Amino acid sequence: MKLKTEKFTGKAKLFVLRIISILINNRLFVSSIPPPSKTSNSLLSLTSSTLTNVPCHLHSSSSCGWATAVALALALALALMAAVAAYSTPREHVDWIRRERYYIGRDDKNPLAEDIHQAVLYLSEELYSKDVHFLMELVQNAEDNKYAEGVTPSLEFLITSKDITMTGAKTTLLLFNNEIGFSPSNIDSICRIGKSTKKGKRHLGYIGEKGIGFKSVFLISSKPYIFSNGYQICFNEEPSPDCNLGYIVPEWVDENPCLSDIKNLYGPLESLPTTIIILPLKIEKESAVKEQLSNLQPEVLLFLSKIRQLSVRGDSDDPKCNTGCKISISGEDTCQKSRNLNAESYPLHLTAQEGDKGNEEQCCYYIWKERFPVKPECISKKRAEVDECVITLAFPFARRLNRGMRKSGVYSFLPTDMETGFPFIIQADFLLVSSRESIQLNSPWNEGILSCVPSAFTNAFTTLIKGSHEAPSFSIPFLFNFIPLEESHIKLLDPLRQSIKEKIIAERIIPCEINKSQQMFSKPSEIKRLVPAFWHVLIKAQKCGVDLLNLHSHGSHIVNAYLDNNDYNNVLGYLGVGYVDLAWYASFIRGSNLAKEMPDDIYVELLHFIAQKWYSCFKDIPLLRFIDSTGGISLLSVSQATNGYQKLCIANGDDQIITWLINWNREFISVSKLYFMPQTLQLSLRKSKSGVMDWLKNSVKLQSLSLHDYGSIVIKSLTSSNLVIAFTHFLYHSRRYNYASEWCINSLFSHLPIVDEYGGVILGKREVLVPASVSKWAILIGSNPWRHDNYVVLSREYLSSANFAGNVTCEGLILKFLQQHGKASDIPQVYPPNAAFRTVYSPLTKDNAFLLLEWIRNIRSRGTIYKLQNFFSSIKTGSWLKTSIGYKSPSESFLPSSGWGRLLQEASTLVDIPLIQKDFYSEKITEYTTELKEIGVKFEFMDASQYICNHLMTLTANSTLTRANVFSLLKLVRYLGEVSLSHDYLIQSTKTARWLKTSVGFRLASESILLLDSEWTLASHVSNLPFIDTSFYGEQIVDYKTELQLFGVLVRFNKNYKVVVDNFKIPSNCVSADAAIFILECIRNVNIPDDLIRKLSQTKWLKTQLGYQHPGESFMAVIEWECLLQVVSDIPVIDEPMYGGRIRSYLAELKRVGVAVTRDDFSKAIASRLNLLIKKTLITDKNVLALLTCYRQFVKKQVTFPHDLYLFSLEKEWLHTNLGFRSPKASILFGPEWEPISAITNLPFIDGNSAFYGYSNEINCFKNELKAFGVVVDFKEGAKFVIDRINLPRDPSVINPVSIISLFQCICNMKEKTKSLPMEFKQKMNTRWIKTILGYRFPEESLLFDPKWNLQRKDGPFIDDIFYGSELASYKTELKEIGVSVDATQACRLLALHIKCHSDITTISRVYLFLKEHKWEAYVKAAEWIWIPQGGGEWVSSNRCILHDNLDLFGSQLFILDKYYDTKLLEFFSRAFGIRLGPCIDDYFKLWSSWEVSAHHLTVQQCSAFWVFIGKHWNSNTEKLLQGSISKVPVQSNDEVILSNKQDVFIPDDLLLKELFDKVSETIFVWYPLVTSPALSRANMNKIYSSIGVRLISEVVQKDESFRITGASFREVDPRSLVSNNGLLRIVLAFLSDISLDIIATERHRLVKYLIDLEVLEIDEPITVCYKLTLSSGTILDSKATRMFSWEKDNAKLFLQSDESRTKPTRHNIEYATNFADVIAKGLLSEFPYQIASLAELIRLGCFVDFEEDAIDFLLKTKNLQLFPEDEEFLSSIASTKNVGKTETGETACTVDGYLLFGILTLGFSLSNIFLR
Repeated sequence: MKLKTEKFTGKAKLFVLRIISILINNRLFVSSIPPPSKTSNSLLSLTSSTLTNVPCHLHSSSSCGWATAVALALALALALMAAVAAYSTPREHVDWIRRERYYIGRDDKNPLAEDIHQAVLYLSEELYSKDVHFLMELVQNAEDNKYAEGVTPSLEFLITSKDITMTGAKTTLLLFNNEIGFSPSNIDSICRIGKSTKKGKRHLGYIGEKGIGFKSVFLISSKPYIFSNGYQICFNEEPSPDCNLGYIVPEWVDENPCLSDIKNLYGPLESLPTTIIILPLKIEKESAVKEQLSNLQPEVLLFLSKIRQLSVRGDSDDPKCNTGCKISISGEDTCQKSRNLNAESYPLHLTAQEGDKGNEEQCCYYIWKERFPVKPECISKKRAEVDECVITLAFPFARRLNRGMRKSGVYSFLPTDMETGFPFIIQADFLLVSSRESIQLNSPWNEGILSCVPSAFTNAFTTLIKGSHEAPSFSIPFLFNFIPLEESHIKLLDPLRQSIKEKIIAERIIPCEINKSQQMFSKPSEIKRLVPAFWHVLIKAQKCGVDLLNLHSHGSHIVNAYLDNNDYNNVLGYLGVGYVDLAWYASFIRGSNLAKEMPDDIYVELLHFIAQKWYSCFKDIPLLRFIDSTGGISLLSVSQATNGYQKLCIANGDDQIITWLINWNREFISVSKLYFMPQTLQLSLRKSKSGVMDWLKNSVKLQSLSLHDYGSIVIKSLTSSNLVIAFTHFLYHSRRYNYASEWCINSLFSHLPIVDEYGGVILGKREVLVPASVSKWAILIGSNPWRHDNYVVLSREYLSSANFAGNVTCEGLILKFLQQHGKASDIPQVYPPNAAFRTVYSPLTKDNAFLLLEWIRNIRSRGTIYKLQNFFSSIKTGSWLKTSIGYKSPSESFLPSSGWGRLLQEASTLVDIPLIQKDFYSEKITEYTTELKEIGVKFEFMDASQYICNHLMTLTANSTLTRANVFSLLKLVRYLGEVSLSHDYLIQSTKTARWLKTSVGFRLASESILLLDSEWTLASHVSNLPFIDTSFYGEQIVDYKTELQLFGVLVRFNKNYKVVVDNFKIPSNCVSADAAIFILECIRNVNIPDDLIRKLSQTKWLKTQLGYQHPGESFMAVIEWECLLQVVSDIPVIDEPMYGGRIRSYLAELKRVGVAVTRDDFSKAIASRLNLLIKKTLITDKNVLALLTCYRQFVKKQVTFPHDLYLFSLEKEWLHTNLGFRSPKASILFGPEWEPISAITNLPFIDGNSAFYGYSNEINCFKNELKAFGVVVDFKEGAKFVIDRINLPRDPSVINPVSIISLFQCICNMKEKTKSLPMEFKQKMNTRWIKTILGYRFPEESLLFDPKWNLQRKDGPFIDDIFYGSELASYKTELKEIGVSVDATQACRLLALHIKCHSDITTISRVYLFLKEHKWEAYVKAAEWIWIPQGGGEWVSSNRCILHDNLDLFGSQLFILDKYYDTKLLEFFSRAFGIRLGPCIDDYFKLWSSWEVSAHHLTVQQCSAFWVFIGKHWNSNTEKLLQGSISKVPVQSNDEVILSNKQDVFIPDDLLLKELFDKVSETIFVWYPLVTSPALSRANMNKIYSSIGVRLISEVVQKDESFRITGASFREVDPRSLVSNNGLLRIVLAFLSDISLDIIATERHRLVKYLIDLEVLEIDEPITVCYKLTLSSGTILDSKATRMFSWEKDNAKLFLQSDESRTKPTRHNIEYATNFADVIAKGLLSEFPYQIASLAELIRLGCFVDFEEDAIDFLLKTKNLQLFPEDEEFLSSIASTKNVGKTETGETACTVDGYLLFGILTLGFSLSNIFLR
């Protein structure tokens, strides 16, 4: 039964709804309560009949409506009585369910028990994929529950290891919920399947929708318990033995657990919540449940409207396991509703705490909730009762509380697993997949919700931005973090991001930087950014008092500084906000005088900015500070600083260095031309970033001078001796006071000119000698020998005292300073030139020798000896050093140690060694061992040995020694060994000389051999070895074999085969047996190179039965393989009698040189011979038959056939076929069964009756052997050959049907072994060879006819089964394999391709029906698939067709298919070809364009149909299409609608203006259709009109508010009665004190004084306002309106139009109050335009209560406004001055009336807002 409640009157509706709400609150539903008795059955029958007899079509009269309401209420009351009478206790209710529903205790059985059990089991296991489902379902159920008033809804999970249910569970989960408790209907619902009490109540706030929800707990618990409202029941997973049902059969629980057990767990001191669910966990689910509970997300509470607290805790014996978390909504501020949007917003505070003592975390979320009408195309069956969707966006203002888990981005009241990547959360009533992991991505309902998200975000974001006036400016930028910049992880959601961007860039959302407290916003395209560096400069400069009023005076608005920073680069770039150009900065710097006014540190930052942005526009700005000639500071442009006449510089050092350089610069200023920047600026520059200095150096040419740099510049200008001397003193004092480092002084000294002994200034690098009178160099050298080498003597002026720049220098200090720093030196410090000097060529005295050694020591310490080769060469070669054999050069002298010198002199008679005389030089000479080594003196015994060796080597030419020399050397080595002296170096020094004579000439000792062993004698036959020539040295040489071995001579053979191999010579053809064996020994013991092995293998040195052969041609005999020698002949076998049995011990060596020694080698050799025969095509039938015979013998003897021969037999092409030689696997033994197939194939047949085999058919006797090698001998096995070698003739008519049948048999055989046929075969078969009804066709173009199809053979290309015979039908699978269509699905493709060959609509319809029956769809749906029979008929594309045109609008544009085809084909056209059900939006736009061109008047019905469609399908895409398609919009003209240019049509957003201009023209305002759906509301139509360019009348009208009082009479009015009364002033002051406006007290008082100082004048003439509207044609429409007030702010006058009908203004008059409030608010808040409406509303309410102070105070409290003490004091001062504090008698009596009137008005406004929505 359905009641049409829309016919009830309003009061009747309320009455019925009240009765229904009472029933709902008691959770009793008649339909869910089972009747237990006949009495209740009759009572319910009465109720049912009463409801049934209620008339469904009621009149709108009040009496009839009331009668119906009473009848309905009576019926519901009777149903309630029936429900209450059913049972009196919960126990009785449970017993009734068990008895009446599940037949427990009854004789008969429930026939549906097993089906119900299986249904519940299937749903419980398959509904969700995760164990977490149970948790979400329980939270969902708790949210859908009802809660008593005043109770904070909460949900608690307790997990314990105590088995309170005595079910054996190790872990039990308890759920506590403080709802009102389970009702009988709830109990009845969970005892059934799919009978949820929430069904159909989505619009009432229920979020659950699956009746199986509670049963999901069986996934984790086999036996759940429920304790609620007296019910103590449990359910069991296992079928009950009483009724064979599980899951839904309730059992009463008396104990285990009882309430006391539960209370002990919950807390003995706490009262138990109403509802408790107990879940003893399955053992395999414990870890999963614990994990999901521990991972419970705090944000789960965000979008639940009821539950405000949720906790998880543990109760275990181990305190460490008793962890958990608490989540709560800690605070929710007053909801703020938007006037213009169907939305509301509020902040929400979420708190989460880990454990009992964990730290609390809190996050504030800004919640925006907006309602949108459900689009018709998005309606879902599951949401059929919902007519509007609510989208909620949550913006986290801190780190989200996710407890380290994934951050869900999409909620459907509870979280999904979808991570959007957006910085906000989307909540809506989405349709979810069964696992709750995500929303249904292809659901029209969800798509409709998502399409509204961009609008919701834009509205929320703009509200946040412009509503943030209560917060300081620096908090606004944070809000921009909510704009989604990155692509979403979910591709479906990424278009939302793009749509959000498109919408917000069209809004004024970017805050501007202004000095005043008023906020101003601009569109992203209308505002520019400053770089961060410049912002830092401006902010600091402003704090220091620099005026920045002209910031916006250079062509662009500037982004607020708090937003314009690097943290928001991405979002500003995403929105398209760019930077100002460089010219703007130059213009601003020039106009603001920043460079001169700001402190040094900020000035340096400005320079840094310019350096980073350097461009030519900055060159001529007065910018650079410097000290001018007077000591003052001036500005210099970059152009001036780089002209070369003025050198700007700074000192590189501390402030003392700066002062030091400035003072000394006075001495050199005439030549330096350097000008320093101020000292304080220099210090600031040092702290600046490197970019400033780089720019100053590169672009400004600033010289940053250290003391070294300064000195380097000054040095270049020193030309006189006085300046040189002065500068030397500058360097001395700079070092003295540590202003310069040693390095600096040394560097400057390297370029410092000097004054020589003749008074001349010497430039360039010179070596300076101290004056001769105080030198040592004159003693050793004499006069200056190096004058020509730029060595000069210093002037004596450097010895004098002097005074420069206030610094006094004593006598002799400068010379000492010069010596210390190397500018003047003496021996041994002087650094000599690279030239010889005469002194060292003569003997030196002892003192001079030591002076020279000391000099060498100093030179050596510099590490530059290599530069003084000539100098040291003279020292090394000069004979100045006294030795044992006279004065010698150092390079010839020795300084021995450990007494080896005298011993060596006595031991050798070959040479005398010059030893330095220590007696002459004393032991002091040993202190200079390093210097002596440097100049060539030798110290080591090995040097002496080398000396002796060199002497011996020079005795003979070409490094050869005489026999006597050799024996002397050997004797010397023997003697050194006897006296324990090392002879290593002596031996090493001779190793590179060829001094030993051998049989092959002179050789190195290591290359020589002393012939002593017999092995060497044998080796001499096969090698060229260097044996020592005993005929030259005599047999005496053998006595020195020990010494010879020290030199490396080989004496014993010791298996030294490597030497033999290194000197190996290839043997002749006839090699003795011993020599051959020795060669094999060499191979065995030495890793012989491959090239030598190759040469041996290519030499005939092995004796075989066929003579000497190459090793590679020789074989070791294998006696048991004699038969193989019959296959091939001439196998050379090694002659074993010659070599004896020992030859077999060298098999490995023989094998290495190529001898075949193994059976495999033997078989390889035979295989190789056979391969050679094949290659030369010399193989004969004898070879073939002999091989087959040999194989047969091996098989008979059960001997394994040689592997290589077997591989040869398998793989090589040695069998002759009719196609040539082939391998066995590629051959077929011909037989009669191959005859038919041979006509269409090209197969390799072995034909024994051929000439090759002698026409003997002998080959057929080896059928088994051939088969063993792989030859195909059976027809069935040859299918692969047929497939590979198919050869269809070009003329298909010559093909015999028998051949085709044989081919299909081969295909059948092939399919038994492989799944699919080769692609190459299919390509060969892809020719026109199949005969069809329509001729020969390709297989893919052919069809196998099926009589079951409702088709005729002429309908398509069916195979001619008469030609091929009935046997063809048995090869259906084979036909399909080669591409023939054999089933309906494949037939659809060919029939569809063939359909365009027909023009008969009957045939075409028959094919269409076949395609429809088999669900065929076109691959290219836009092709011409549709036959239109009108006229001559034509095939048309699907985009030119639609199925229906219900409005009969598109007949001239599109083909309407329901006119030509049966209705049963229309669904097929839509599915298969994508033909639209009706016209789409593009069709409507084309239709509108045709209307615009035709310029005819439309009917209201036509125009309404168009806009109804647009409204229902309105989205961003429609908006874009509409903008480019419509140039004219509808306006009303009498009963018709005409189209007018959209530039001359306006939206009437201001009804006063509409009323004025309707009198001037009737066709300038847009036409509106009748509102038949929310999509056609005025608000939506205005939005649509605005999007296509129709302007608001309020935006285009020009208003002239100028007011003249010339000639008008006026009278003065007491301002206290109008603008200066205390109530109005309190309203204004309280409003201005709102912290969101941030107006200081003095500014507030200044604004209020505007009111106090007003002069109020009443005039008798009207106050008029002129309105002007200009059309595109140039026509101007004028209109005028009058108003009551006008405020001339400049003159401080308020004009009031007089009204003769009243003696004084009536503030309660709505028109008066509105006009007065508007003029006051606009006059005061001209700087705060966004706040005018709010103040006007307050003043308007104040008017209605006559600004009575008590009523005003109450009003301010309701708006959360207050007056601060300074404001109260200000008002008191005004009252005392103007005596406004006096109150009249009876004024207090108005207070109550004022409160009453204000309350009525407030209620009226609230109700109006509700109805307006």
